[in-house]
Amino acid sequence: MHDTDSLTRLAADLGDWARELGFARLGIARAEVGDAAARLAGWLAAGRHGEMDYMARHAALRSQPQALLPGTLTVISVALDYWPEAGLSPALANLANLADQERAYISRYALGRDYHKVMRRRLQKLASRMENAIGPFGYRVFCDSAPVLEVEFARQAGLGWRGKHSLLLSRQGSWRFLGEIYTDLALPTSAPERDHCGSCTACLAACPTQAIIAPYQVDARRCISYLTIELAGAIPEALRPQIGNRIYGCDDCQLGCPWNRFARLGDPEFAPRQGLDRASLVDLFAWEAREFEDRLAGSPIRRIGHERWLRNLAVALGNGPATPAALAALEQRKGHASPLVQEHVAWALARLAP
Repeated sequence: MHDTDSLTRLAADLGDWARELGFARLGIARAEVGDAAARLAGWLAAGRHGEMDYMARHAALRSQPQALLPGTLTVISVALDYWPEAGLSPALANLANLADQERAYISRYALGRDYHKVMRRRLQKLASRMENAIGPFGYRVFCDSAPVLEVEFARQAGLGWRGKHSLLLSRQGSWRFLGEIYTDLALPTSAPERDHCGSCTACLAACPTQAIIAPYQVDARRCISYLTIELAGAIPEALRPQIGNRIYGCDDCQLGCPWNRFARLGDPEFAPRQGLDRASLVDLFAWEAREFEDRLAGSPIRRIGHERWLRNLAVALGNGPATPAALAALEQRKGHASPLVQEHVAWALARLAP
């Protein structure tokens, strides 16, 4: 057993240790999800998770932390900044890329190393330091790797509040990854931060596909991040024009948020790799499967596979100008082995036809 005084000292030290590991912030919450479980159930019942069947399968585990790790009493929540571009505001840097229809737009979180590995490695170091301080205890580290209501716990732990786009939002914006340590330690908890969105609805207005159907309510089936990453099959034709040149994810709801004017430069691990922050659609569309695998080793993008990569790029090319290079690139893929790729290439060519 760990006495109250040792746990109080540990909680006081955790913030300093977290900063030494590069985390922007750390907070502590009790392992109780409150009414977040009911909100999740309603979202699932409405079918707004689309084809993300795992959300429904693991809903009980999200709602009951003790079912995921028996004995869990407390959740240690951390945030890690990822905005990668020095000298530019998030809005200006992203809007410049979105405005150039011949360039690919990739969500800022995916430009650098895979955040899952970076976050879990650092969380493990934090947990090991805790063990060195107080001895063995029960714990498990997470970063978008298991059914955890991470935004709810981050909110309770004082890392920010839930924005109307449903992401965690803080006075330093939302360009942050979240990670957790479930533990059996009865650590003292942090004070939550109140909501600072007020009457602002900028994120709703910014969404290209109106996926944010009401404040705090997102229909994933319309979300460009879902369509380009989670959806395995054909992208609905009605939504393709709104995707623009976004080939992996979307940041528009964050770009529209006034709080992101105060974003901090992110961790160097997430600096752009392979020129993905300025790559042309035609160049990326030319990557064969082996090149895709090799170039994107250690990137979260690799998980969608080469077929979806080509599908997304075909849509983006179809939304761009009918340049000779774009038309030639699409013509070369007309006979691709994948019917999924063929269909999206045909759609793009039809869009670009005079």
